[in-house]
Amino acid sequence: MVWLLVVMVLCDAVAVQGASTRPDVVNVGAVFTFGSVIGRVIKVAMEAAVEDVNSSPSILNGTHLKIIMHDTKFIGFMSIVETLRFMETDTVAIIGPQRSTTAHVVAHVATELSIPLLSFTATDPTMSPLQYPFFIRTSLSDLFQMAAVADIVHYYGWREVIAIYGDDDYGRNGIAALGDKLAEKRCRISYKAALPPEPTRDDIVNLLVKVALSESRIIVVHAFFYWGLDVFSVAQSLGMMTTGYVWIATNWLSSIIDTDSPLPMDTMNSIQGVIALRIHTPDSPLKRNFVSRWHNMTHVGLSTYGLYAYDTVWLLAHAIDDFFKKGGNISFSKNSMISKFQGGNLHLDALNIFDGGKLFLDSILNVDRIGLTGRMKFTQDRNLINQEFDVLNIIGTGYRTIGYWSNHLGLSINPPEETKSQSFPGQRLHSVVWPGQTTQKPRGWVFPYNGRHLRIGVPNRNSFKEFVSVGSNGIITGYCVDVFYAALTLLPYAVPFELIPFGNGHDNPSGTELVYDAGIGDITIITERTKMADFTQPYVESGLVVVAPVRKLGSSAWAFLRPFTPQMWIVAAASFLVVGVVIWFLEHRHNDEFRGSPRRQIITTFWFSFSTLFFSHRENTISTLGRIVLIIWLSVVLIINSSYTASLTSILTVHQLSSPIKGIETLEASNDRIGYPQGSFIRDYLVNELRIHESRLVPLRSQEEYDKALREGPGKGGVAAVVDEHAYIELFLSNRCEFGIVGHEFTKNGWGFAFPRNSPLAVDFSTAILQLSENGDLQRIHDKWLLRKACSLQGAEIEVDRLELKSFWGLFVVCGMACLFTLLIYSVLVIRQFCRYFPQEAEASTRRSSPSARIHTFLSFVNEKEEDVKGRSKRRQFEDITVNGTSHC
Repeated sequence: MVWLLVVMVLCDAVAVQGASTRPDVVNVGAVFTFGSVIGRVIKVAMEAAVEDVNSSPSILNGTHLKIIMHDTKFIGFMSIVETLRFMETDTVAIIGPQRSTTAHVVAHVATELSIPLLSFTATDPTMSPLQYPFFIRTSLSDLFQMAAVADIVHYYGWREVIAIYGDDDYGRNGIAALGDKLAEKRCRISYKAALPPEPTRDDIVNLLVKVALSESRIIVVHAFFYWGLDVFSVAQSLGMMTTGYVWIATNWLSSIIDTDSPLPMDTMNSIQGVIALRIHTPDSPLKRNFVSRWHNMTHVGLSTYGLYAYDTVWLLAHAIDDFFKKGGNISFSKNSMISKFQGGNLHLDALNIFDGGKLFLDSILNVDRIGLTGRMKFTQDRNLINQEFDVLNIIGTGYRTIGYWSNHLGLSINPPEETKSQSFPGQRLHSVVWPGQTTQKPRGWVFPYNGRHLRIGVPNRNSFKEFVSVGSNGIITGYCVDVFYAALTLLPYAVPFELIPFGNGHDNPSGTELVYDAGIGDITIITERTKMADFTQPYVESGLVVVAPVRKLGSSAWAFLRPFTPQMWIVAAASFLVVGVVIWFLEHRHNDEFRGSPRRQIITTFWFSFSTLFFSHRENTISTLGRIVLIIWLSVVLIINSSYTASLTSILTVHQLSSPIKGIETLEASNDRIGYPQGSFIRDYLVNELRIHESRLVPLRSQEEYDKALREGPGKGGVAAVVDEHAYIELFLSNRCEFGIVGHEFTKNGWGFAFPRNSPLAVDFSTAILQLSENGDLQRIHDKWLLRKACSLQGAEIEVDRLELKSFWGLFVVCGMACLFTLLIYSVLVIRQFCRYFPQEAEASTRRSSPSARIHTFLSFVNEKEEDVKGRSKRRQFEDITVNGTSHC
């Protein structure tokens, strides 16, 4: 107890000592430009916060918080100098600097001197706590703002944007973050339009002219306050604020509107239809009270930066209070390394290290309070816990909130604080009035007006010119070309283009030779090509098939034998006999229809067996075992009979073509030569995928070479078969009845138009092709070019494979097992009956020396009818009883 009292006394002494060491004043520095859009707001907000902190009895316990503000006058160098000046005095923390560029420099010094640097305006996402441990961002990083922009772009289905930004740390790193977030949505920045950090109007004009000549119409402006509005002013003068354009501005524009509202009408007219972001601050009584006070303090509008400035001061006040409660003292010491510069003109030796800086930093990061901007609490990576934005649409003299963005939920029409307590309905925004006063969602891109025509490559083939044909006069026609022209008329915009043939007209060109802006024609969509280009919706379905010589099978007197293979016939016939014998065994002792003379029994067995084929057997089965076997056998007969009937019907009613090649599997297993279209991807497919040796492949250039090679065959220098796409083979076979497609399509491909990667033309042409398919124009174009009088055997089928034993062996096994099982049960029952009803004969037979005599006795018993055996046994038992009774008398 004595030790406990001592400890308590010591703790009270320490606490009293800690409380007594609290200074009367704690100095905090602030560095920003008083006359800037942000500066005019945060100066008033911080002064109000200091007044509220010092008048509150619940915090600091009598210590007075003093914020010393220095004006940097829009000069970056002054931001550095003024910050260093604070580090010469007893300043425990610095609010600022205002710009990210300066923050990169000053944060290094703050880390060395252990002085926390708090900023709600330096939003560069690369300001990492790992690199700058004493830098604390008390607002949101641009990383979250760019994630919101990426979600908006993805929500409306756009794929490319143009980014306009200032070429410094703030601009470059913010746009780099945008690129990363867009990539997560499979979108991208097509043009990074950088401006000097302090651009002139001529700089902006020259840049926007280049933007206007670009393809994308989605423009993200990540600008500075003092030149951001000039971008929209120039854009309006260049006609870039009209229908078709989409402008998205980051947080800077909403801050200008909130601070200087109402803006001049000329300015408002230049930003009509713009989508802007603003950091979301939830509505609360605390915020409403402060807003009402604000109008009495200044005529400047209140932006979100003012709210964050107010909360930052309160954050520091709570951290200072916690710092003192933990026993922290405000003391400074000299840095031994900096002391070496003593006596220089720069007076670097005056810079002091804050001894309690690490403890104070921890106190700042551990603050958890509700402020004007919501909950002020830091995550492990030092971001505020609430990462949310308002999505605004600039209309008329103000703006309309069309939705909200949250890092956890994405886009929503409900405020984040309401969405968290409800079920999330999914990504959604209210309707937008776009530039040009239209509510229709812009397409997001146009064909670039740079005076250059789209160079479209067209394969100049040596064969199958119905698809693409380059005339001697340079006119290009064909099925594929007509489909392209038809789709072109359905596009909602004009596409200046020129068709350029590639290939010499003698050798079929390869699709990989396409080096133009686009490609049309019979271009097959395969995996390798999709890695280099984007393809449209296929307008022709065309897989690989095998074509080989075929012959027509004529009718014959033995056509009824063709459905089954010889092996199948033998097994089926044997099964009929086996089942008949089994039924005879099971029914012989019970059923008079299976008894009689040997000749009669043999005839009955054969008749019964084969009459089951037509379900016309007259003999009835009496035994249970016999009925089980018969039911299973009739099921087998039904299946075999149905299969035979279907196969024979097909053979007799459909033209049958015969070929020794049954499909691609036959070619893989043989060593015969195979033809393929010269210059096609088919060669690589056969070699790499099917592992067919190159020496077996023969390139063929035209339909005539196909015909000649197939007629000669592999024995005379030709080929056994040709592998090509189905669309070509259909045209090839239209007037050649001696060849046919064998097997099935072993790949599924299609033809499409090729465009550069991420080209929006691919999407629009796909939509047009679907429209052509739906309205029947695609079929009409097909009939115009590809409809031919079919060969008389065009509807014939390759010889149907005969039904083999392997397709039915399961049925025969089941039936055989049933026969064996019933015979086994039958044998056990007969032996048991023999031993029961004829014990004397069984005993006498075992004493006989001749095995044949014993077998003869048993067979005689088996041959008897079961009723006779039972009757004779009963008579013998009756006689035994009578004899025994007489002897007793």
